[in-house]
Amino acid sequence: MDNAQDRLKLKFGLVGRDISYSFSRGYFAEKFDNENLPYSYVNFDLQSIDKLKEIIENTSNLKGLNVTIPYKEKVIPLLDKLNKEAEEIGAVNTIRFTKNKQIVGYNTDFYGFKNSLEPHLKSHHTKALILGTGGASKAIAYALKKLDIQYNFVSRSLKKGVSFTYSDLTEQLISDYTILINCTPIGTFPNIEVCPDIPYGGITNKHILYDLIYNPEQTKFLNYGYKKGAITINGLEMLKLQAQKSWEIWFNDELNV
Repeated sequence: MDNAQDRLKLKFGLVGRDISYSFSRGYFAEKFDNENLPYSYVNFDLQSIDKLKEIIENTSNLKGLNVTIPYKEKVIPLLDKLNKEAEEIGAVNTIRFTKNKQIVGYNTDFYGFKNSLEPHLKSHHTKALILGTGGASKAIAYALKKLDIQYNFVSRSLKKGVSFTYSDLTEQLISDYTILINCTPIGTFPNIEVCPDIPYGGITNKHILYDLIYNPEQTKFLNYGYKKGAITINGLEMLKLQAQKSWEIWFNDELNV
């Protein structure tokens, strides 16, 4: 094959575990098709992040990767550099391969979350509870900080940085925190009958319930909010925004990192 032709056949992919449901693969396949681009996007479903090094070495024309659960933090030691936001957040969901063969990590989750939440904010949305402490929750915390919204983490057990366990939550506390964000996988298809264990009776029509899950479209968590007249947002718009930002990063050769 002609070398110039070969170079056009850029490859992209998603790194994660149990990712057959992947939003990213469908999104980028459609983008390539609509824009008549000869690129491909594949899922790298890895049982261990250690396998990624081998994939990078053996995949020609690799231009960029997205990273999802459970590797947003574990991937960092395999990278040459982090951009400023990814370093501050401590999690990576986008990888770019530079012209000089460096592997650079970025975080576009915070951008997707911030820009999908911001249009819904009102003056009383000043405090948020983040359910879960994984890589995605770090990006959510970073975005809330940028929006000047106070936040606290909720987890199954108390550890550094966690303010409340689920058993600490009361209806009064829930009513005080008018933004509730589910960063756990609880409620994802096919397990749609489960939801985070919080006292939903404290939710009012002044709340925003945001679920990073997008399948199903309306999780049980969001449905509790909907029934109380709260604003409910699923993770689809965040995913679209972070994917668009990933694309910009992959093709911006003027980036300083």
